Amino acid sequence: MSTKMFLSKYESEVYAILRIVTGFLFLWHGSQKLFDYPPSGHEMPFYIIFFIGPIEFVGGLLVMTGLWTRWFAFICSGEMAYAYWSAHGIHAILPLVNHGEPAVIYCFLFLFISARGSGVFSIDHFLENRRRKHDSV
Repeated sequence: MSTKMFLSKYESEVYAILRIVTGFLFLWHGSQKLFDYPPSGHEMPFYIIFFIGPIEFVGGLLVMTGLWTRWFAFICSGEMAYAYWSAHGIHAILPLVNHGEPAVIYCFLFLFISARGSGVFSIDHFLENRRRKHDSV
């Protein structure tokens, strides 16, 4: 009896969708900080606008498109760990209590993406295939 799920044969594609959606959702957090779109409704400190905003916007865009994925996913993971411990963890240790669940989930999603790489449907994958074709000629 096989224990494989029916989606096992699409593992690469499902992972690509996870990476794309994670990057897409994350870039909007950066957009909110940099461009106030969508409007946040409150003022943000200088360091969040000028340091955290670009990491979230550019990192989300690059993870979504799959360019330099490992490096930027690792940076985004670290930024989310910092966000958790500086903004949420100071109130309570449990993410459920301190409303830090999104930061923890993003942190570990980006850590996984950093370890796994860009996969299919990515600029990195396209460039690697092009490089292989060029080297074999």
